[in-house]
Amino acid sequence: MPKEDLKTRLEIAKTKFTKKNLIKNEEATSSIGTAFKLSTELVSAVAVGTIIGFILDKTFGTKPWLILIFFFVGVVAGIINVFRSAKNMQK
Repeated sequence: MPKEDLKTRLEIAKTKFTKKNLIKNEEATSSIGTAFKLSTELVSAVAVGTIIGFILDKTFGTKPWLILIFFFVGVVAGIINVFRSAKNMQK
């Protein structure tokens, strides 16, 4: 009887240990990956805003103004996205 009891306790301990390791591996992301994600979000928002401003400037003939306006709109949108992503990562 003691051998069977020991086997069952070992099996229970193994399953608990593997479940904990799986949860830790799923939650753990590398710092480089996180930094790359945040910087990509910021740069892409600025690029999209600038491209939209460039296209609208060509269409309406208001050369530097819409590029500048949409550049800053892209910067603000990128910063908001980075804050939102960072807040979600803390949860």
